[in-house]
Amino acid sequence: MPVALGFRVKSGYAIAVALSGSQSSPTAVFRRTVDLSDPAVPATRQPYHAAMGTAREDPREIARLTKIVSRCARHSISRLLKSDELEHQRCCGARLVVGSLIDPARVGNPHIRAHASEGRLFRTVLEEALGDCHIRCGIVVDKTLSQDAARMLGRSEAEIKRQLADVGKTLGSPWRGDEKAAALAAWMTLTELKL
Repeated sequence: MPVALGFRVKSGYAIAVALSGSQSSPTAVFRRTVDLSDPAVPATRQPYHAAMGTAREDPREIARLTKIVSRCARHSISRLLKSDELEHQRCCGARLVVGSLIDPARVGNPHIRAHASEGRLFRTVLEEALGDCHIRCGIVVDKTLSQDAARMLGRSEAEIKRQLADVGKTLGSPWRGDEKAAALAAWMTLTELKL
């Protein structure tokens, strides 16, 4: 049975949930935290920030840090796809839940621009790492996730919440908003596959 992945992208990491089964009855496979930064290089968690509230200005340092972030994403996705739970499964698609799709160049405030740049960076490196593994990837903005999912799944938001609660019972704690968003993204991907 094919497996679909959902990711809630954060700064420096992503929450991943894998589901299999059908659109009408998704089954939990696993939940993981996927590193998109290097714990040995703390600045990779926020490579566009020089300090709290201050944007990094040195383009060479930004380039160095973003290269590390890209390498971490590729390594983490490779490791995820080789995990025991996916050993005999075929990953057929993924969807990323992101905070925003805003173009950082359109943001005037340097500190807010740094956040927008990091959002785009972590989304992009994760999407590229999945693409390198031949996994097609969709993107949905967190703010519209519930409405987009209800439309795509043909279910009410209340029905979706009940099904996500069942997935959460299978996977156990923690089962917060980020985990639910990742699971919903995976469920949307299963729906695209018409299973």
